[in-house]
Order: sequence, then C-alpha cells, then structure tokens
Amino acid sequence: MISHPQRFNAMSRDMWWQLRSVFEGLQGSADVRCVVVAGENQNFCAGGDISEYADFRFEEASLRQFHEVEVWGGLRAMLDCDIPIVAQIEGHCMGAGMEIASCCDIRLAGASTRFGAPIARLGFPMAPREAALVAREAGLSVVRQMLLEAAILSASDMKAVAFLNAVLADTQVVIEAQATAERIVALAPQAARLNKRTLRSLLSASRSDQALDAAQALDTDTDSSYAYANSAEHREGIQAFLEKRKPAF
Repeated sequence: MISHPQRFNAMSRDMWWQLRSVFEGLQGSADVRCVVVAGENQNFCAGGDISEYADFRFEEASLRQFHEVEVWGGLRAMLDCDIPIVAQIEGHCMGAGMEIASCCDIRLAGASTRFGAPIARLGFPMAPREAALVAREAGLSVVRQMLLEAAILSASDMKAVAFLNAVLADTQVVIEAQATAERIVALAPQAARLNKRTLRSLLSASRSDQALDAAQALDTDTDSSYAYANSAEHREGIQAFLEKRKPAF
C-alpha cells in the first residue's frame, strides 16, 4: 500500500527506500504468489513529495543520488521481482505513480483515474532511466504528450495505448484487482516466476536489437543528466509550487 494520504500518496524519499526494501524482501519470499500495489484512500500516487525538493534538488550530486540510487533503486527492485505484480490504480497516477505502475505486470484502473507527468510545470525533466521505463510501457507518443505539454490523460486514453489491461467502474477496481490476484495465486507459482524471468530476458534482447528503442536509455551514460540541478528554472518551478503561485519561466 502506497501511503502518504495527506499528499495524495506522493512519494517521499523515505518511501522510495521503503519500496526497495519491500520488493527486495518479497523477492526472497517463497510463500508470496502475487502482489497488489495500491494507494491509500482511493489515490494511487500523485508523484513525488515536492515539499522535500528544495532540500536536495539544487545540487547536482544530491539530485543524482535521488534519481539514480533512491528512485531507481525502488523501481529496479520492482522490475527485478519474480512475483507477479498487479497495479490497482485509482484517482491520481502522476509522475512517480506512472513509474511505479510501469513496473507492474497487470494494470487495472478506475474510469475516473487521471494519468500524467506534468513536471515541466516545476521546471525539470524526467530522469533518463525513468523516462525510458514509462516510454517502454506507455509508448513514446504518450510520454511526449505528458512531458512536453504536461498533458493529463484519461483511463480510456491509457487503455487505448495498451498501458492498461482494463478500465473499470471506480467501484469495481478493488474487486477486480483482488479477483486478478486470486486467479494468479491459483496458478503455478514457479511458472509465474520463470515467466517473469523470460519476459525480462525478452525485453533485454529487444533493447540490444533495436538501436533506437527508447528503453536503451536504461543503460545510458547519465553523467550530464542532472546538471540542471542549480538552474534558475528548476528552482523557480519548485519554489512557485511551494508558494502556491504560477511559475515565471
């Protein structure tokens, strides 16, 4: 359960570490056959906890640490997990929520759920590994919309690009997520784990065969990716959010 309800379950730095710890622990558990990832109070995840950003985002080293170790560490633990993961998506699924959902195997959403990554309003881009992950699952066209025009898309939009397996009435999301998990649990757990390993291998092979595949950014040299840390635009975007005003870019 993603739990930070006072901020629509936005991910704090500590929550990223917890995400990593939870999934690394699950990977070693022979008794767990399926994981359902959901957010508290009918919101999946509204992004990152922006109230923390001024503490670390304006220095390149700390910004790199955040994305490459804290955020990617949590996402990588999900991606490396051999247990099937079902995403129960409700309410807000923004930024970090899109990234976490992209690590799940089966994604179900309520009809009123909204998806996006409007971080251009805050003056910064999506980190390369994270953008590649979302692009792989949602498609480059969708990611361009989300990142370049801060578009907010509907559940039906995301179903149309095959990011979602199903769009349900809001009242049915929890029920169907549980039913999906029960169907998975009823099947052979070893087969599920082996299937996940095979699928990871297929994705890896696909990346090596397609030079222009967006997922190649997972292995991109990120030495200069966080040089914007101390830029005026970056500072202005976050400060404007914290001051509840329109940013002046």
